[in-house]
Amino acid sequence: MLGEYPISGRRAADISASIERAVGAGELRPGQLLPPMRELAERLGVNPNTVAAAYRTLRERGVIETAGRRGSRVRPAPATTGRDHFRVDIPEGVRDVAQGNPDPALLPPLAAAFGAAAAEGDRAPVLYGDTPVEPELARIARAGFDADGVPDGPLAVVSGALDGVERVLAAHLKPGDTVAVEDPGWGRTLDLVPALGLRTVPVGVDDEGPRAEDVRRALEAGARALIVTDRAQNPTGAAVSAPRARALRAVLGEYPEVLLIEDDHGHGIVDLPLHPLAGVTRHWAFVRSAAKAYGPDLRLALLTGDAVTVDRVRGRHRLGPGWVSRLMQRALVRLWADGAVDTAEVAASYGRRRDALIGALERRGVAAHGRSGMNVWVPVPDETGAVARLLHAGWAVAPGARFRLNAPPGVRVTVSTLDGGEIDTLADAIASALGPAPLRSYD
Repeated sequence: MLGEYPISGRRAADISASIERAVGAGELRPGQLLPPMRELAERLGVNPNTVAAAYRTLRERGVIETAGRRGSRVRPAPATTGRDHFRVDIPEGVRDVAQGNPDPALLPPLAAAFGAAAAEGDRAPVLYGDTPVEPELARIARAGFDADGVPDGPLAVVSGALDGVERVLAAHLKPGDTVAVEDPGWGRTLDLVPALGLRTVPVGVDDEGPRAEDVRRALEAGARALIVTDRAQNPTGAAVSAPRARALRAVLGEYPEVLLIEDDHGHGIVDLPLHPLAGVTRHWAFVRSAAKAYGPDLRLALLTGDAVTVDRVRGRHRLGPGWVSRLMQRALVRLWADGAVDTAEVAASYGRRRDALIGALERRGVAAHGRSGMNVWVPVPDETGAVARLLHAGWAVAPGARFRLNAPPGVRVTVSTLDGGEIDTLADAIASALGPAPLRSYD
C-alpha cells in the first residue's frame, strides 16, 4: 500500500493491475485523482517511465483518464466497474421496473426449435472449416435487410448487438480516437467505448433520434465514428423518423470517412418503419439482434456492412471464437420459419403499456418519453431523490446515471411486464416522487 493510495508494484503491469484492482474493489473511487507520475515513481522506487507506461495501459483499458496538467483520475464510469455501479439494490416486495428485460410471456418457446436444430446437426455435423453462416439464415436475413432498405453487403453473425459494435469499432479505430454516442444512451455502449481506449463525445437525443446539429458538431470536432440506435432506443424509446434520417444522412454525407454503426436491436418488437442511414459513408455496419424478440440468452445478431468492414470483422472473428454456433443459427431459422414471434402483437403489447403510462403521467403533469420499445424515460429534477422516493413507495426504477454523459437527469421505467391495474399506481408514485420532499419537524 502507498500511503492513502492502494497502489503497489515494481513493473508497469503490476502497477496498472494494482490500480485496476483498487478501482474494482471501490478503494479508488470514480473521479478520484491519482498521484502524479513522478511522485508515484519516487514512492515506489521505480523509473517515471514505468509509471507512465502503467497509466497508458489504464487509459487504453478505459479505467482512467488524463487531462494534461490537471493530472490523471479514475473515470466516472471505469471499465473495471462499469455502470452496474449505479444499480439499485431491490428489497423484497418492491416491484422491479428497472431491469430492461422483455416480457417472458411474449418470448417464444425454444425447445422445439433447438430440438430440430440438434437433429439437423446429428444428420450433418458442423465441423472445423465449414462456412460460419447458416445459408438459410443468410438468405432470410438478407431478404429482411432488403425489405427495410439496408444497402447490400456481405453478412456476418456475431454474439449479440454489443459484440458486433465492439468488433466494428476495433476493426477501424485506434486508442485515442473519438466516437460520437447518444446521450442518454445504452449504458453498455457508454462503457464499451472507453474500455476500448476510445473517447466519447455526447450527441443529444429527442423522440426522433440523434439531433442532426449535435451530430454535426461532433463530426466537426473530429469524431471518427457515430453509433445510432434506429428504433427502441435505450433508455428513451426514440426512433429515427424519416425527416430525421434525411437530416442525418445529409450531415454524414459531408463526412464520408466517418464510420457509421447502426444498432437495430428493436427489430421484432417495434411496429415503426426502419429509416436506415447506411450507405452514405465509406465504412458502415448495421447490426440486428435477436435478443429482445426471441430471448436475451439467444446471443446472436446479424451484421452487414461495407465489404472492408465485414471482412475485417470476419477475419478477427476467425482468430477468436471462429463462429457463432450453427446450432443456434439453425434454431433461429426454425423460429423464423415457424412464425414463433408475432411481431405486430408484441409491438402492440409494449405500445399499449408505454402509451398508458405516458398518458397517465401526462394527466398528472409529468412529461415522459417512449416512442418505441419497452422503456419510458422520465426527466426528473433530482435523480437520486426520485429513485429513493420511488423505492420507498415500492417501485424500483433505473437511475438515469447509468445512461447519461451530459444529458439532464432522468429515470428509466421498463413497462414490459406492467399490467393495466398497475399503471395509475405507478404514475401516482412517480408524480409524488418528482414533487418537493415532505417537510419534517424535529422536536
